[in-house]
Amino acid sequence: MKSLSPAWPNRARPMSRCGRAALVLGVWATAASCALAQAVSDTPDRAVPWPVVGEMGLMRVVIVPADLATDQAAYEAQLPLLCAPLTTCFLNFHTNTTGATVAMPLPEAIEKEATAVFRRSSKQGAERLMWSCRVKPGAVGCF
Repeated sequence: MKSLSPAWPNRARPMSRCGRAALVLGVWATAASCALAQAVSDTPDRAVPWPVVGEMGLMRVVIVPADLATDQAAYEAQLPLLCAPLTTCFLNFHTNTTGATVAMPLPEAIEKEATAVFRRSSKQGAERLMWSCRVKPGAVGCF
């Protein structure tokens, strides 16, 4: 009768760099999906991501529901849905109150309705949500 044990000795082997990296990434991915699930469960009325209508490299163009255009809590609820945690992420938010056909590049009617931009740099460890001066005229650093 043959043994079912492996051909190599049954002893602990040091983990390679790739093995350690894979373990860390697996733990990070699990934590990220738990964070995303928590964000969705904490905000049931905002659990559906706003539509991403275009991408160029890292930059994404997102259409915001017009009734939430100035609601900072709504944007903060969307960020984990639109950007993976701890990654570099650039979002440009616009409304589409005229009902213009969405295309890339954006039609002028949508382009004129910028509401906010979000920038996160994983390299710099910084993130910032900036408002359009059209939407929030008194906001510090509006564009």
